Amino acid sequence: MRRPRPSAALRIPFLARLRVGRKLMLLVLLPVTGMMAFTAFGAVSQWHDAQTLRDFRTATELSFRTTALTDALARERIAAVKARMRPVPATLKERTGAQHATDGALHAALLDTAGWTGPLDVPGRLDARSRQLRALRLQTGTGSLTAPQLADQYDSIEHDLLELAATLESGRPTRTSGQAADAHIALLSAIEAAERERTELAVLFAAPDAPHPIATDRWSALEKALLDDFGQTAPAGLKGRLYVVLLQHPGLVVRKTRETLADPHAKRNTWPTYAGWLTASTRRIEALRVIQHRAAAELGRDATRDLDSAHAREVRDLSVSLAVLAAVTILALALRLSITRPLSEVSAGARALSEGDLSYDIRYAGRDELGAVADTFRELRVTTGRLAAEISTMNAAIDDNRLGHRADVVAFQGTWAQLLGGMNGTMASFAAAHGRRDKAEQELASIFHLSLDLLCIAGLDGYFKRVNPAFERTLGHSAEALLGRPWLEFVHPEDRARTRAVLDRLASGVELGAFENRLLRDDGTERWLQWSAHPVTGEGLIYAAARDVTESRRTAREQTALRRVATLVARGVPPHEVFSEVADQVGKVLSSGSAAVLRYGADGTATVLGAAHGPTAESDTAATAAAEEVGLTARPARVGRSVGAPIVVDDRLWGAVVATAAGPEPLPPGTESRLADFTELVATALANADSRDQLTASRARVVAAGDASRRRIERDLHDGVQQRIVSLQLDLRSAQSMLDEQPEELARQLEHIAKGLDDAFTDLLQVARGIHPAILSKGGLGPALRALARRSAVPVELDLRLPPGRLPEQTEVAVYYVTSESFTNAAKHARASFVQVTARAGDDVLEVTIADDGVGGAGLGPGSGLIGLVDRVEAIGGKLRVDSPPGEGTTLTVRLPLPRTEL
Repeated sequence: MRRPRPSAALRIPFLARLRVGRKLMLLVLLPVTGMMAFTAFGAVSQWHDAQTLRDFRTATELSFRTTALTDALARERIAAVKARMRPVPATLKERTGAQHATDGALHAALLDTAGWTGPLDVPGRLDARSRQLRALRLQTGTGSLTAPQLADQYDSIEHDLLELAATLESGRPTRTSGQAADAHIALLSAIEAAERERTELAVLFAAPDAPHPIATDRWSALEKALLDDFGQTAPAGLKGRLYVVLLQHPGLVVRKTRETLADPHAKRNTWPTYAGWLTASTRRIEALRVIQHRAAAELGRDATRDLDSAHAREVRDLSVSLAVLAAVTILALALRLSITRPLSEVSAGARALSEGDLSYDIRYAGRDELGAVADTFRELRVTTGRLAAEISTMNAAIDDNRLGHRADVVAFQGTWAQLLGGMNGTMASFAAAHGRRDKAEQELASIFHLSLDLLCIAGLDGYFKRVNPAFERTLGHSAEALLGRPWLEFVHPEDRARTRAVLDRLASGVELGAFENRLLRDDGTERWLQWSAHPVTGEGLIYAAARDVTESRRTAREQTALRRVATLVARGVPPHEVFSEVADQVGKVLSSGSAAVLRYGADGTATVLGAAHGPTAESDTAATAAAEEVGLTARPARVGRSVGAPIVVDDRLWGAVVATAAGPEPLPPGTESRLADFTELVATALANADSRDQLTASRARVVAAGDASRRRIERDLHDGVQQRIVSLQLDLRSAQSMLDEQPEELARQLEHIAKGLDDAFTDLLQVARGIHPAILSKGGLGPALRALARRSAVPVELDLRLPPGRLPEQTEVAVYYVTSESFTNAAKHARASFVQVTARAGDDVLEVTIADDGVGGAGLGPGSGLIGLVDRVEAIGGKLRVDSPPGEGTTLTVRLPLPRTEL
């Protein structure tokens, strides 16, 4: 069972969405996160300090290598000066050895700088000094430099190396390391001042006759100042050792030499010797170098000690932070467990209670708020169990139809009492509804049994579960037969596939609105049923209602057949087509074996005019008997399997329609009246056809009489008036010839009368031709059309394909007058420039087409001159069609029937 979710409209605060355990963890994580951030910040700071100390230690190690290089370079410098001043094998050998020592120190320094990553370019500066030293050695080998110049060149390189060492030791990450570095650099600078003093005085003592140099005491003053700086920052042990070195014999000799040189009145013979000065100053410098090495060692120890101290602080602080974090985490987990475990039990108990499981019990017992909640839940479980027992008892009462049972409301309080009270009210309402339901079921059963429609309940397994008596009455099967067989067996075989597809749709839950199929009766006949159904897939049932639409479908089919026949009658098709269609539709509507339309002759014999569906009425005894019965009585008759109905036209028996059943069973009752509907349509068609024939004959007689009158008038004019005028013309010409001398006035008058007679003769000839052209009577249609074309005011093109013999007179006259009228219209109204006439004679029709290129727009409306032409053409059974779109010319098409004997 899923727990209900809060309504979407109720906004739950963010913290309320978290479980208690997560809230506690969030509460603990706030200080823990701060502590971790502080620890991380301290660790980063300590790591940075340690990195600084590591860089300083690496720098001091490089500084020590550089210091060793300066020591070797100082020895090479004094050896080079000595070899320059006294180039003997011993001094030269000493210089070579000093150079090798310097190269070794330089190579070692370059190797140590391979992993250097500091900002100072130590390898570059050492390489630059190396190149400078090699150049100086080349100059020394050539002897181009004096001893003082040589000493100055070495001094420059030595000075750069000392600056590099001082720069490397300038980091000073701690005070102790800074003091040790200051002491070391001060002592290095003092030793360098002593070296320079030794070299300069060696040059002086090697040439006693040389001029006395100026300010020879500058190096002693510099040395004293640097040693004072060393004494301020160096440890007490190193300062004591320095005092001892200064007071030893070499130190005293150097001191005395400085005093002697500082005395301007001192004689040169009081100066120390070259060898004595070199020995004393060298020993003093070596003693100072021992102190310098100890200062370097002290500086290295301080740097290492500071780095180890930083590592120790880093490990200690991290260990303390992790210990505190672990303690806080363990405490938080313990608190979380002490709260979430009882809450989980209460939550699980509430969930089990909501799912109806009353066996779950909470084992937690405490004096805190959670313990009180657990006690309350246990009481709720007991109350819920009692309530469930009451509900179970009430359900059992409903199952046993003990609707008068009521729950014990007094044993409960509050909402529980209201719930049970509501259940008692529901039980009372259910009892009342149960009574109404029984009554409704009785009424429904009455409706089910009394309904004239077919009602049923079917299963998705294909069997009827219940049917009403209408099923038995309609299909003739008993209820036991309908319920005992799959109901698809009752469906007509041709409709089973469609019915099975509909059942599949119903099984998928789709309702059925209107579906028609055929079911078979017990006697083998079929009934058309229209179904509507509602599936209840959960119960596997289909509730359906059906209506017998056999008669309505039969009526609709019959009406369709009657409309089809009536349409043919209205269109005026020939009677033989109507007879064939009537026989075909009668056979389809009655589902008969045969159907025929008969006509009675004067002697009473019947002639078949149209037949359909199987054998004709003539070959069927029952049909013949029915036709004879109708002919004798002029009323519908039924003989065996055949039924006949009379066709009456103008109150006279004209014929009959006879239908014969296909099987041994006779046609159903009412077939006579259904046949009467068809006989009425046949009578109407015959009356219409007779009327049309009479009208056509009348129009043909009118046209023939008109043409005969035209020929008589034309003949009278030709034989009478026309001959009289010709005679008068001859007499007038004879009178003119008889007068020998004619007065001018009389001659003009006679000529005028002669011309008037000629014009009157021409006009009379034209009138005679218009009434009835003589060339048409003599030469036929072809010559007459050619004569019209020659007299036309518009150029005419003729394409005549006529039979060699003469056409019927009325046909030739109609074509002649249509063509003549078309030429006149083309010249007067259409403003045409060209007319084309085409004539084609087929097997039974003559088709003439007259087309012009005029303005078009001609029609058959009231007042049109084409109406008379249409009447003339239709009077002899022809058709005239006019096609005259505006601006596209006019085309007249004439189709006239021809007797086959004329072709």
